[in-house]
This record gives sequence, structure tokens and C-alpha cells, in this order.
Amino acid sequence: MTTAAIIVAAGRGLRAGGDTPKQWRELAGRRVADWTLDRFRGHVDHIVLVLSPDDTAAWDEFQNSDLILTEGGNDRAGSVRNGLNALADLSVEKVLIHDVARPCVNTRIIRDVLAALDINAAAAPGLAITDALWTGESAAVTGTQNRSGLFAAQTPQGFHYDAIVSAHATHPGGAADDVEVARAAHIKVAIVQGDADNIKITRPEDFARAERIMGLNMDVRLGNGYDVHRFGDGDHVILCGVRIPHDRSLQGHSDADVGMHAVTDAIYGALAQGDIGQHFPPSDPQWKGAASEIFLRHAVDLCKQMGYRISNIDCTLVCEYPKIGPHAQAMREEMSKIMGLNPDQVSVKATTSERLGFTGRSEGIASSATASLVRT
Repeated sequence: MTTAAIIVAAGRGLRAGGDTPKQWRELAGRRVADWTLDRFRGHVDHIVLVLSPDDTAAWDEFQNSDLILTEGGNDRAGSVRNGLNALADLSVEKVLIHDVARPCVNTRIIRDVLAALDINAAAAPGLAITDALWTGESAAVTGTQNRSGLFAAQTPQGFHYDAIVSAHATHPGGAADDVEVARAAHIKVAIVQGDADNIKITRPEDFARAERIMGLNMDVRLGNGYDVHRFGDGDHVILCGVRIPHDRSLQGHSDADVGMHAVTDAIYGALAQGDIGQHFPPSDPQWKGAASEIFLRHAVDLCKQMGYRISNIDCTLVCEYPKIGPHAQAMREEMSKIMGLNPDQVSVKATTSERLGFTGRSEGIASSATASLVRT
């Protein structure tokens, strides 16, 4: 089943203060939009980013990324329609619509909304109102409001794609959100449990609140990986996914990519999920000669399934020959492509062992790696 998320980011966010739209302001070391986009990576097949035509820097930055870009409309509903239209040829069945200004949304909400769409045409997170509600005028209380059956609406709001496209096509406009559009089309919307931390940045003080939430929920994990392979007959080695001509080859049950193995084990280690041998036993003949990217992709997918994203990777190759320097950039690019990262998140470097030990005698190559993971 093909899924997608539309991140609505074309607004100006003037109530949040500052000269820059709130989605491009810094929050805990990154821009609000960067946090929000990362929340959905690994959970859906496609992400549409709806941008203002005035955000030229963002258009340039994301043009060659994993995102589908489309221009915002005259209002939020117009922006959502443009986002839906951008998915028209992708056979999408479930779509999530999310405000870019909710960077603290967690994995549980995203999964719950998607799961609810298995049995409902629409679903959205909401929080039951527990505080007393007043009416007021001129800074004075004028009355009370019954809170029974009232919920605070949140996003992402999820829909069967065809249903919400039809609902928007017939709606006259002026809806507060996409749930209102769906209900006007007589689509029943299921409520899933929201989260008090899933705040929408609206006022200047909300930035500090969001940073506190991120600090409380921050879960950073480090994992280490180490691998060794001996030399044997051959005319090349494969290191970090790059084929390098050499007078010998590395020996192993798979393609013996010692660098990729170390990185894979580092990710498994950070997740406390064992090592390559547990997931791909060398006793199993199907892995004989297998490309090591199979193992790495599995580790990356497991990382996403467990609610983490890879922050950075650092891999060190220990050998006398072949020389790694001329190939290091190609290795970084290949590894980043496999893991869905930017090259500046992947470090590949080399050192010798000063002709000491088995690597110093050119009997093989060793590799160590560190992976840093952050809960999404």
C-alpha cells in the first residue's frame, strides 16, 4: 500500500515573531522544517513539501532531494489541494496532511493514524479537553463552557487519498482543517490518541516550549562496529560499496566489504539488536557472495522501524594497501545513498598500523565504525 505525507509549509507564520517564516527559524540547532520532515522519513513512501514561491532558497535546496515540491495556494486549503495534485500519478492510497509547525510529532502518532486508515476512510489525532473552559471579554470571565466531548485537534490528519481529493474538490472553502473538509463530504473521521507534546508553534514563546519538549524526549544512541577480513586470491576489493582494483581480494562468506560490515554492526549495536551474524547467519547458503548493501539496508530499515534516525556515521579502514584516500569521497557518496543520508553525515577515513600486526603485514584489512542514532 503506497503512502504519502503532505507537509504544508507555504505560510508566513507572522504571529511567531521575527523576520523569517517560522518554518525556517532555528529550533534546537536545526530549522523547524528540518525536524518536521525527518519525523516522516521512513514512515511513508513519498513526502510532498508545499512551499511558498517566495522561499527561493528552500526551492533551490530541496530541488534534488527525496522530496516532491509543489507551490502553495492562496490559502491552506489551496496548498493542500496542490499537494494532493502532486501525488496524482503515484497510486497513493493513504495520505497524511501535516502542519510544518508541528516538529514535535512522534512516531507513535504517525503510526497510529496510518494504522487507523486500515479500517477508516479518515483518522486524526485529538486530545480530550480536561481543563475548565471559560468565555471572556475585556480580560474578564463572562461564563463557562461545557467541555464534555470536546477535543483539541492535531495533525497529521490521515485520509484515503481518493476520498480527500473528492472532498476538497467539492468544498466551498474556509475550513479550519482537512477534517472539516472531510466531514462536509460526509466522511467519518476516527479519533486517535493525540499527544500533549505535539504542539503547533504559533507564538514566539512556543519555540522555547518546543525546545524543552525535544530536550526531554531526546534519546541519542551510539553503537560501535568492528570487522576483519583476510586477503586471498583476486584482483579487486570492495570497500564501503566501491570496487577498487588490487592484486588481492578480501575473503568472506559475502562480498567481504569490511567497511560496510563494521557500519552495519555499529547500527545494530546502537539498537541493541546483535550483529550481522545473528540477522544473516554465515551458515545460511543464501548469503554466500551476497552484496553487503543487503545487510546495511536491513540495519537502516530496522532503525526506522524502531523509531530512530541516523545522525551520522564514522568509519575507519585500517590497511597498508590499497590506498583509501583517492576513493574516500566515492565511498561516502555510496554509503550515504544506501542509508538515505547526506554525504556530510558519513565519514570514511583510513589509517595504517605502522606495519604492525596482520594489517601491517598486509594480510588483511580491519575496520571500525561508530553510528549515532536519534529517536524521531
